[in-house]
Amino acid sequence: MEPMDESKVVVDQLVEIIREISGFPECRNTSKKMYGNLVRRVKLLNPLFEELKDTEASLGDDQVRALGSLKIALDSSKELLRSVNERSKIYQALQRDKIAGEFQIVTENIGNALSKVFYEKLDLSEEVLEQTALVHAQFTRAKERIDTPDLQLRFDLCMALKEKELDPAILRRLSEKLQLRTINDLKKESLALHEMVISSGGNLGDGLEEMSLLLKKVKNCVHMGYPEADASESEKSLVQHRSPVIPDDFRCPISLELMKDPVIVSTGQTYERSCIQKWLDAGHKTCPKMQLTLVHTALTPNYVLKGLIAQWCENNGVELPKMQGSCRNKKSGNCVSDCDRTAIDALLQKLTIGNTEEQRAAAGEFRLLAKRNADNRVCIAEAGAIPLLVDLLSSEDPRTQEHAVTALLNLSINEANKGSIVKAGAISDIVDVLKNGSMEARENAAATLFSLSVIDENKVAIGAAGAIPALIDLLCQGSPRGKKDAATAIFNLSIYPGNKVKAVKAGIVAPLMRLLTDAAGGMVDEALAILAILASHQEGKVAIGQAEPIPVLVEVMRTGSPHNRENAAAVLWSLCTGDVQHLKTAREYAAEEVLKELAENGTDRARRKAGNLLELLQRTVDVVGEP
Repeated sequence: MEPMDESKVVVDQLVEIIREISGFPECRNTSKKMYGNLVRRVKLLNPLFEELKDTEASLGDDQVRALGSLKIALDSSKELLRSVNERSKIYQALQRDKIAGEFQIVTENIGNALSKVFYEKLDLSEEVLEQTALVHAQFTRAKERIDTPDLQLRFDLCMALKEKELDPAILRRLSEKLQLRTINDLKKESLALHEMVISSGGNLGDGLEEMSLLLKKVKNCVHMGYPEADASESEKSLVQHRSPVIPDDFRCPISLELMKDPVIVSTGQTYERSCIQKWLDAGHKTCPKMQLTLVHTALTPNYVLKGLIAQWCENNGVELPKMQGSCRNKKSGNCVSDCDRTAIDALLQKLTIGNTEEQRAAAGEFRLLAKRNADNRVCIAEAGAIPLLVDLLSSEDPRTQEHAVTALLNLSINEANKGSIVKAGAISDIVDVLKNGSMEARENAAATLFSLSVIDENKVAIGAAGAIPALIDLLCQGSPRGKKDAATAIFNLSIYPGNKVKAVKAGIVAPLMRLLTDAAGGMVDEALAILAILASHQEGKVAIGQAEPIPVLVEVMRTGSPHNRENAAAVLWSLCTGDVQHLKTAREYAAEEVLKELAENGTDRARRKAGNLLELLQRTVDVVGEP
């Protein structure tokens, strides 16, 4: 294969890996922070590979090998992210140190692979080079940063495993921390544990016993009525009147769920039929609980136990277990019960032909359903709700409008839904909500635009729809949360050069400078990040320079956080490049002393910028002499 062909193949593979990682669902377990950080950093590499994909230049053998190493590292990260999503939440809590070590390894591997790429030999724009350097610095810092252990979680897990009678407050904390708060959460956790048992061949040792014990205790906590704030009406009905604790003998040893079709294996142990059948279908010949070889694999119905379970359910007001519903959502690989789909269809009908109150209530229910989990986001979209919710963005009822935009925000967490929302013509309507809606609706509209702008082509459409002046207005007038939503959206949109110009012309620099000098406002990080990205454009550089920012930038480099010192140095470097007057002003405010310290102790990017600035200052002295 010719070098050019080989390079094209590896770049295409890298683009595909990042596309897959970008499509991963959100993480809702104790690995959430590590998972989210890794996904975010990997996504930021997309412009690098997209630009390489479009370039006509041929890559040398060294570059192809370096990109090949990067592909291997990203492949490993993809597999880790996938496994974290599929693993039991309880397992991840118990094995948090091990999983943190896995994240450290893949982060270090990606950082090392990025170090081997000779970016100066690639035909890349200055903007992409700058962003890639930022991402590389993030990976470098991350591999040196040890994740802080959650000491409270460790204590609670230890107590839950050790104590027979446990303080309910500990169980409530575990339920929250592990995100096992509803019956639906518990069903998914049981399934995840079941899958782990199957895939490990039952060789989990004491780990299985610990995980089963923890799940049982958390289940009892939830079944006693804590907390069901985010449960659907059907889930609430199952735990109303404080459902009694299920007797251990009525639970399947594999899934820990109340059995609906108990069967006996040759060792005399009883299991739920579907669970033990899956175990046997995987090729296992042993009893999962007793670890004894099965003389035969016949399954004998346990009619006596089934009758006892039915009687217990009737006496305690518990709904009898039902057989698993049919799988309707074949496309996404998720099973949707008849009840769930019926409920969604009923809500769709209210959106279509209901009166104002019914539409408001239905939009509110979709808002909650879409917030709850990834499966709901897929089901709601496939049922055809997105165009109807987009229509409600122009509702004259403020609360309906607020529900609609927030439902779309929650639906947009799913990558495929982003495209559906844009195709339904939502962008201009969301911008209208951003301009004219209630404060909560405006904030959520800003967050929705940020979510949609993750896809590069949407950045152009959102900017063209007039979003940036409205976002700047929210940045000035919004609540603390609204300001952060607006700043995040502006930053992401400004990755596209045309939006930098729009932001500058809309007068963004003045409010950013106000935020930068108001430490108590909590927006210094965001203001500096936006200034750093705007300063890379000539119009942004001019506008920032006119705001007399150098004293503030020097002070941030002296006293700010490592990240803010880095961004302040980047802004100052952009301003001083080719501008003797700015260099002179920087010297007047003792920038040289601060830059020397930053060149020794700053982040990689900060050290590089500080070194370049020191060279510029020295060259100016050599040319014009000491002032």
